[in-house]
Amino acid sequence: MERVKIGVLGTGAISGIYFQNLTELFREVEVRAVCDLFQEKAREAGEKYGIPKVYGTMEEMLRDPEIEIILNLTRPNEHYATTKAALLAGKHVYSEKPLAATYEEGVELAALAKERGLLLGGAPDTFLGAGIQTCRRLIDDGMIGNVIGAEAKMVCHGHESWHPAPEFYYQSGGGPMMDMGPYYMTALVNLVGRVRSISGMTGMAFPTRTITSNPKRGTVVDVEVPTHTTGLVRFENGAIATVVTTFDVYYDRQAFLEIYGTKGTLRVPDPNGFGGSVSLLRPEDGSFKEMPLLYDYKENSRGLGVADMAKALRQGRCPRADVQQTLHVLEILTAFEKSNKEGRCVELASPYQRREAMKNMPVSGILD
Repeated sequence: MERVKIGVLGTGAISGIYFQNLTELFREVEVRAVCDLFQEKAREAGEKYGIPKVYGTMEEMLRDPEIEIILNLTRPNEHYATTKAALLAGKHVYSEKPLAATYEEGVELAALAKERGLLLGGAPDTFLGAGIQTCRRLIDDGMIGNVIGAEAKMVCHGHESWHPAPEFYYQSGGGPMMDMGPYYMTALVNLVGRVRSISGMTGMAFPTRTITSNPKRGTVVDVEVPTHTTGLVRFENGAIATVVTTFDVYYDRQAFLEIYGTKGTLRVPDPNGFGGSVSLLRPEDGSFKEMPLLYDYKENSRGLGVADMAKALRQGRCPRADVQQTLHVLEILTAFEKSNKEGRCVELASPYQRREAMKNMPVSGILD
């Protein structure tokens, strides 16, 4: 297969693992260009990872006829405008999460991609890793019977103590549900199916945050978005999940995700990772037993979704992390706040159908 040419937009904190995997692990893609508002950062990335083209502006990169897929690693509140520009330039787009800051923006992007015959999708791709794919296999094989419920919790006290530029976590497009929620909601829809309705409540414990990490130590940030969200999620199959995401709470355990069935309970690994521990409880066992991981990509494999989109582009199939998934997840994320503001249960409009599960291949880095 001729390698798919990728242009990377943005060289922030998450970009390093993408560059590493797309240049060293995944064999059917080639990073040909990079662009960032801070040109020095783009040049550094180009030199470090052997990227031949370093562009000074997004517009220059979008005019490059060689580039097929734009990997959008800009800040969340910039995803809509930059993805739209790339689609208008005739490029396929894989965006970091979320797809956009509002559901309405996401609908517009999905319609534009469809109109122009372009692939659109995005993060998270952790659901393609060994951990969650193993959980999907166990559920699909009936190991916990019919799914009747789930519980998902992401509990921490925010990112200002470690992130070098944490302001955007508290601005439009940020907050715990929009930042970390995509991992949990993407895992849940892949394991349980489409979400039908949501009832949520949101709050904000701290109106400002003080950055304690370098280089912005001491900077005070105004909080513009909810930082504590809790709610109930009803799936199309009737299962009900309780969900909590928060940047307001001190706790010793960040990730919690369990799936409950008529024949057992499944403890899902941290959906922010690709591997992790999978544990199954069945009544005949009496206690949780760790299950072997059945698939490849146990380590940090960010870029897996981009590689899958590239293979889908060549094969003419749907990417596993496609826009119908990222749009459905975006509607889920925003429905909690909508429910809170309107004081009612929100019925979701976006369709969703799980794509094909991952397949083990003889060579790591080459997908089916």
